[in-house]
Amino acid sequence: MTTVVAISGSLREKSYNTMLMRAAAGYAPAGTTFETATIKDIPLYDGDVEATHGIPAAVAALKDRVAAADGLLLVTPEYNNSLPGPFKNAIDWMTRPPADAPRVFAGRVVGVIGASLGAGGTGLAQAAWIPVFRTLGMVPFFGARLQVANAAKVFDDSGAIVDDPVRALLEKYVARFVQFVAQHAAPR
Repeated sequence: MTTVVAISGSLREKSYNTMLMRAAAGYAPAGTTFETATIKDIPLYDGDVEATHGIPAAVAALKDRVAAADGLLLVTPEYNNSLPGPFKNAIDWMTRPPADAPRVFAGRVVGVIGASLGAGGTGLAQAAWIPVFRTLGMVPFFGARLQVANAAKVFDDSGAIVDDPVRALLEKYVARFVQFVAQHAAPR
């Protein structure tokens, strides 16, 4: 059984990226466990807080979920032509303490998709994640791309995808990503 943890990088309740993450979970092939996660309860990183109180419970729980999974799917917004600070903050927390980072990230297959209101569809944010993946020793998936542009026209009020071409691209992406994860996941 292949397990994927998908994390939405948005804090908004009605985030298009959270909608995209949930839709992706719905396309998981048989034999795949596709879990969704949030960064909502992760505080801003503060070394003094870490030294005094240790790793926050929300961070520890997310680290354990990712470490137990075969693959990680980041569903990223794009802020000012780059990756969003809150999402990067969550990943930074997950690398603490540094000796534990390989357990969580090294050899882990990772994919990145995203949705935005603009025409760029998070392409720059997705590219900005690549150095982070390299630094953490992850195995990036480049077998398909999904950059959802003009997201307000893609989702209805309930979060369902109403754009058939985007729906088809998402289904294709998830199938290829899960296949890549199954082929390249490090033994656990």
